[in-house]
Formats: sequence, structure tokens, C-alpha cells
Amino acid sequence: MRIAQIAPLEMRVPPKGYGGTELIVSLLTEELVRRGHEVTLFASGDSATRAKLSSVYPVMLRGSGLDEREALIYRTWNIVSCLEQAHGFDIVHNHGWPEALALLANLIDVPMLTTLHGNPGSAERALLQAYKGYYNAISRSQKAMLPDKGCVGVIHNAIDCKSYSLGPEKRDGYLLFLSRINKEKGAHIAIQVAKRLKRRLIIAGNVDTVDEEYFRKLVLPQVDGDLIQYFGEADYQQKRELLSHAHCLLAPITWPEPFGLFMVEAMACGTPVIAFDHGAAPEIVVHGETGFIVHSVEEMVEAVGEVHHIDHKLCREHVERHFDVPRMVDDYVAAYERILETRRAAAQIPAHISTLPPHVAGGIILDKKSTGTKSNN
Repeated sequence: MRIAQIAPLEMRVPPKGYGGTELIVSLLTEELVRRGHEVTLFASGDSATRAKLSSVYPVMLRGSGLDEREALIYRTWNIVSCLEQAHGFDIVHNHGWPEALALLANLIDVPMLTTLHGNPGSAERALLQAYKGYYNAISRSQKAMLPDKGCVGVIHNAIDCKSYSLGPEKRDGYLLFLSRINKEKGAHIAIQVAKRLKRRLIIAGNVDTVDEEYFRKLVLPQVDGDLIQYFGEADYQQKRELLSHAHCLLAPITWPEPFGLFMVEAMACGTPVIAFDHGAAPEIVVHGETGFIVHSVEEMVEAVGEVHHIDHKLCREHVERHFDVPRMVDDYVAAYERILETRRAAAQIPAHISTLPPHVAGGIILDKKSTGTKSNN
């Protein structure tokens, strides 16, 4: 297949530090190329890929010094650049929500699949109703908030398992918070847990401009360099080192997390995850087997004391079975093929009686294959 992948310009592909969407785009793109597909990646010029790279700006937008107006111009240009070349592709896969929905799918004949990497608000949901392309959710939790129209399934994210090492059986004993540092991710709650237990907590993650006040008021004053330590943003290798030696990962999320790749990364290193019961967490963590799903600070404190019962190898095996790259790419290739078959079938039906085929109109078509983990809902 000839496939276009549209990545956000905020981060390079793959990211050197934080950047979950860009990591997924990279893993998907490189595996598609390895399988013999002809892929063009629309991303920042500093991206690294074996696909054909098409870029409108030489570096990622984050840290580029551009103001928001200038950045919007380049985001739009990135999308329009793909639109201009759309006739050369069998399918366009959009990861740049929501601008590409309005600018691409309704204006080109080539089918487009949009992966929703975040939770849409009311305006985005309204846009989705007007969207003439296809989309996939990345969790059942996320899908529950979205319309069936145009949905081709739930496809869980994945990581490259072989790039993560199973950590030692004997761990260093510290608690780890590794994620973007904001209220939704709950770094301040992780601090509460660590203080109640008098256990060392390492906080690793980036602080976006919009979250600086939160970091300055609720996190930084608690950092003493001893019990509560701030590591900063961890790069590729640092992240793996922190994860593989932690006693457990704390994920006190306070919002409907659409996926939570950091939880998968932890389990790939054999590190159990203790997460609040929000969003996709119960789809990722198997309660009592790869970690614990809890509902309060008190339950999280208690769960830390039970982590020693979790088998590190079982955590790793869980990720290998359900969240490794080949499974994710299998699901996306299947989605591409179903979309193209739907288009071919629709083209053979007279326009006055053409409708969406039942397998698309009904919503989820890939659930059985792509959501094989246990649910703790």
C-alpha cells in the first residue's frame, strides 16, 4: 500500500524525550516500511525515518521560538502539503487532530483514517460528526465518549518491547512518577503517597508552559532532594533506567486518560503499576497481576505494600502479548484494508442506495483482535 502518515509538528519523530503520539507514529511508520509498504511521513525536518520524509519546517515546533500564530501556519502547511500529494496515496493516516479532519478528509477522494490520540472536547466531537473520513479510538474508554459514525475500531497503542530490558529482581526501592507533570497526571498525589509511606519518590517528566504554575505551586515546593526528588525530563535511555529499577510506578491520574503509554513502558521493564481507576487504566493494568487499580490515596498507599507479590516477568509477558508493535501494526493494516474494501464496495453501488456497510455503521470492527487484555471495569 501507498500510505501517508501525518504527524504533529510539535515534536520530532521519534521523540527524544516526551512525545507519546510521535512515538506511536514512528513505530507504526518504521514497521510498515519494514513490511514493504510505501510510506511518506509528513513531520518535522529533524525527524528520523526510513520512510520518505516530507517536511515544511526544519525542526520540531517545541522549543523553536515560533509564536503560536507562526506555529499554526506551519501546522496547517504540513496538512496542506499532504493534501496536495493525496492522489499519490491509497490511504492517508492522520495523527494531527483536529485540524486535518476539516482540511483533508472532506476535500479529497483518498480515504483518511484519523487516530484520536487525545480526548476530544465538545467542539472536536461536533467536528467529528461532520467528518467524512474514518477514525479509530485508542481505548474502549475513549470510544465510549465518541460517536459510532466512521469508527473502524479500538486499536491499543504499543511499544517496541525489545528496546526495554526486564529490570533486576531486586529493585532500588524508590517509587517513580514518570509522565508529563500536570494536574491531570497527578504528580501532587504521588507526593502525598510517598510522604505517607516515607518512601523516596523520583519525579521525572516535562513541564509544558501551561503547567508551569501547577509545577511551581504544588510540586516544586515539595521537592527536598531527599524524600522527594525531581529528575527533570528523562531521555530515551534515562527513562528505561528509571523504570527498570523502580519498586513501582505511581499513576494517580485524575482524568479519563485515553491510553497511558507510560504504564505499558513500566510493565515492559517488569515494574508493576499502581493506577487510579480512570480512563484506559483498567484496560492496561491487570489488577492483582501486573499492578493494582485503586480509587483513593489510601488505597494507593496500601497497594504499594502489596507490590512485592507481583511477578516482574508476568508484567513483561503481559506487554509482549498485548502491547508490542507487531500486534498494533497488524490492527492498523487490517483497518486500512477494511476501509479500502468499503470504498471499493461503495463505488459499485448506485449512489441513491449507497449506505455505510453494516460492519462500519455498527461501530467497533476490530475489538476482538485489538483489545485482548482483561478488563477490570
